[in-house]
Amino acid sequence: MRRHRLQDLIEWKNRATRKPLLVRGARQVGKSYLVRAFGLEHFRNVVEINFEMRPDLASLFAGSLEPQRLVRDIKIATQQEIHPGETLLFFDEIQLVPQSLTALRYFYEKMPELHVIAAGSLMEFAIEEVGIPVGRVESLYLYPMNFAEFLEARGQKELCSLLDDHGGNDPISEFAHKQFLTFLSEYFAIGGMPEATRVWSETQDLVSVARVHSTLVENYRQDFPKYARRAQVKYVETVFQSIPRLLGRKFVYSHIDPSIKARDLKAALQLLSKAGVVHLVHHTSANGIPLGAETKTDVYKVIFLDVALAQSLLGLQQGAWILDSATQFANRGAIVESFVGQEILAAGPAQIRGELFYWVREKSTSLAEVDYICTKRDQILPIEVKSGSRRRGKSVQILLSEKPNIKEYRQVSIDNFHSLRHGINIPLYAVQRLIQGP
Repeated sequence: MRRHRLQDLIEWKNRATRKPLLVRGARQVGKSYLVRAFGLEHFRNVVEINFEMRPDLASLFAGSLEPQRLVRDIKIATQQEIHPGETLLFFDEIQLVPQSLTALRYFYEKMPELHVIAAGSLMEFAIEEVGIPVGRVESLYLYPMNFAEFLEARGQKELCSLLDDHGGNDPISEFAHKQFLTFLSEYFAIGGMPEATRVWSETQDLVSVARVHSTLVENYRQDFPKYARRAQVKYVETVFQSIPRLLGRKFVYSHIDPSIKARDLKAALQLLSKAGVVHLVHHTSANGIPLGAETKTDVYKVIFLDVALAQSLLGLQQGAWILDSATQFANRGAIVESFVGQEILAAGPAQIRGELFYWVREKSTSLAEVDYICTKRDQILPIEVKSGSRRRGKSVQILLSEKPNIKEYRQVSIDNFHSLRHGINIPLYAVQRLIQGP
């Protein structure tokens, strides 16, 4: 399964000023697979140290972190050659040995010719513990597979090419449009977790996919004690279980459990966010760039990392997307909105952690809310998600009337490309093009 971040890795490899690279993201979004595939294709050999499989190798970093000594001992431990410029040295599950994070700075300073990549499921917590060598490493953020990657995994190269080549805003053929929607319905049922996509591509069996989803959800639960204090675990579980039913709404802690103090639930939410399991959609005033310069820190929505996992937690029947997609697009508006957020994150720059924003005006006389606020070519671009009864066209017009600096917007729906007053309708399957295209 080809990942689009592969191109970012190729550019990193060929850059003379590269630094050791941290591949960051939630558990099981495909970090290790991506690095291995990259290494096998673009290097003479890959030397991998997986600290979960080889905990004994943690002792390599107990003493001196001098790169020459480390490389010598790694060669002894793995019985593999390491040739700077030809070998990729890959540290996996690096969060288990925080000192190995510190060692990266010395690889940059004393052995920059060696390509070094590190990855780990809960790396953010290790970074918080030991710090990150400022200016000595760089990052690449990975998310679940986006819809275009899912299409490629399903063998739909022609549809992918059509979307890449569609430079204007004229409608595509109705046949192609329906084909896109068919596979988009699949994506809403299967999601973007690589294991689920692989099982679906190989078996076409929803029961097997549901089993993968259940296992993934349980794996996330098993991680809670690894980054939460014993007293916090129950709050993390409560928030984790509650988030899918609160999608698309302003996050209010009393809606989770009014008997639990807000500060305990807030701390739990922050832990889940750091683990990459959830993403916050922050309020922005939309007065200028950067969007995060004017935010209300206590006003935000939350999306789950993957739409299929969110539905699995809710106990929804994902097969309904394939049997009756029109009804699902109409009735599962919050899930559709979350999908758009996922696509925005995956389409963003690889080297920085993605941020999501929305705009809301809370007045007793008129509530107005726009689902996402993005930037494109140094301009603010509102994005309105239209799904079934979720129509907030008036909210967009209110935003445009209040913010003369914003000239146009984009509506995202299951409809084909077409023009709107002050905007353009983009099909749901083309959100990536909306963010990355012209």
